[in-house]
Amino acid sequence: MCRLAFAIVSLFLLPRAWAQTGGIAGDWEFSLLQLGAPEHLRAHFEQQGEKVTGTIDRFPLLEGKFQNGSFEGKVASNSASSPSTINNWNATFKGTLRGDEIVGEGTDQDGPFTFKARRTPKSPGVRTHKFAPTQFYNYFTSKYPPVLRVFPGDSVETHAVDAGGRDENGKRRSPGGNPLTGPFYVEGAWPGDTLVVKLTRLRLNSDKAGSGRQIVGSALTPGYNRNQKFEDNFSSEWKLDRASGVARLAKPSDRLKNYEVKLKPMLGCIGVAPPQDQSFRSGWLSNWGGNMDYNQMTEGVTLYLPVFHPGALLFLGDGHAAQGDGELTGDALETSTEFTFTVDVIKGKGVPGPRAENAEYRMASGIANSLQDAVQQATTNLARWLIDDFKLNANEVAIVLGTAIRYDIAELVDPQLHVVAKIEKSVLAKITP
Repeated sequence: MCRLAFAIVSLFLLPRAWAQTGGIAGDWEFSLLQLGAPEHLRAHFEQQGEKVTGTIDRFPLLEGKFQNGSFEGKVASNSASSPSTINNWNATFKGTLRGDEIVGEGTDQDGPFTFKARRTPKSPGVRTHKFAPTQFYNYFTSKYPPVLRVFPGDSVETHAVDAGGRDENGKRRSPGGNPLTGPFYVEGAWPGDTLVVKLTRLRLNSDKAGSGRQIVGSALTPGYNRNQKFEDNFSSEWKLDRASGVARLAKPSDRLKNYEVKLKPMLGCIGVAPPQDQSFRSGWLSNWGGNMDYNQMTEGVTLYLPVFHPGALLFLGDGHAAQGDGELTGDALETSTEFTFTVDVIKGKGVPGPRAENAEYRMASGIANSLQDAVQQATTNLARWLIDDFKLNANEVAIVLGTAIRYDIAELVDPQLHVVAKIEKSVLAKITP
């Protein structure tokens, strides 16, 4: 009910001078606070003289009138056919224009509310931003101020320190625990949208990396570690031969002196600010992304994330030179990275959790406390994606996934398990439009 009351308030808050010049027509972004809880809405206004009409989200608005830069009014609407819906509301309100911002307050059947609004900014044109971070954060949260505001279509060239907080020169720049670069505010990204992030370039900028040296207990039967003898002085430091594209142990044992790993740079952490006022350490992951540690988050991947706050508030970090499935030793080949990403927004359509695609696969994440729950989430996420994009019915999507689905265990060692359900694009190309 507060949505419509709030929407009506927005219609009447602008001064006559703006009405006469057509200044209020267009798109607006509103943030409403009622009962201690924020709500974020989009509005579109049409104007004719002093008369203003419009919509907010999918709801039509009544017309209004304003004079001398301020407004006071009331709304009373009842729907006999839908007595329990949002179409029933009663509200009184007032507001003023302050520069480019609308500030107002009102009361509806849920109680008093306050709000602010601003015009939806227009992009000055596609740009590439070079951002050199001076501070890194260890939480996914909406509480940090944005380090940079960008528009859909823009690209950002930046870098991240390693999981221990060291830069490419080995200098400690931040406390350890996956320090994050960001948050980046994406103009036009609004709760209920989907944020699109494409990694267009990802490079290692150090010749060193460090990894764990024991398999994590969560991946083993209890007796394995109990019966093993571990060497206290075993070194899991790595040298990165970027010219040859391989990694080798810096101080290998005799049996591993010829062992080498192909470099495949990836970002372990990509995520947006979690819902409401939640804050999570940068080792956490959930439907907002986070420390997903999926080794397919490489150059060329496009990631789709749900938006919970204005601007999405995007964080990136936790570079790996290489990693097997599941990050089995708790730390992959942790190192610093430099990367470029491009952003976009799919307005008015959200996703249930992270999705991604590259040249070969569509990939859908499931993140949960158990392997079974993560598999169920990942399968459902992928099934809904195919139903939406290919208009398949329940039987058709069962046939396609039953014959072509693949699963990756992306993450075993963090607070939640991450499973990815994926399908080859070559398979999807055989579906008749």
